[in-house]
Amino acid sequence: MSAMPTLSEAAILALHAVALLAIRQGRCVQSREMASTLGASQAHLSKVLQRLTKVGILRSIRGPKGGFVLANGARDTTLLDVYETIDGPLPRHSCLLGTPVCLGKGCVMGGLVAAINQQIREHLSGTRISQLSEIEWKPNSHTQMEERP
Repeated sequence: MSAMPTLSEAAILALHAVALLAIRQGRCVQSREMASTLGASQAHLSKVLQRLTKVGILRSIRGPKGGFVLANGARDTTLLDVYETIDGPLPRHSCLLGTPVCLGKGCVMGGLVAAINQQIREHLSGTRISQLSEIEWKPNSHTQMEERP
């Protein structure tokens, strides 16, 4: 019923997984390492990674030293592409009820919902995976990712 964009746990995992891979800049990362870093279920993350691989955002590498890397050209992929791969099209509604009841003469929220939706869409569509390589991750006892120099 709500027209506010929601991000499923799977979409959140997908967005963070591509960020981790952007930071690794072409180096292979195993799903268990990503799951540990993100504090996520490896089984759930593996399903997300499979979907991203199927559409060509990621490439999987088999073997004991295998894992996942960004696919060729994926660095130009937007976060909206990643989101929509997992959750489908981002809604464009601006009414909390889903179906406007105020006949278009003002809004209880004063246009706030439409503005938030637009801001989220602009951020996701205007951010490329390649721009995520500068994110700094908070080190924790579960993180096995190598630290950036």
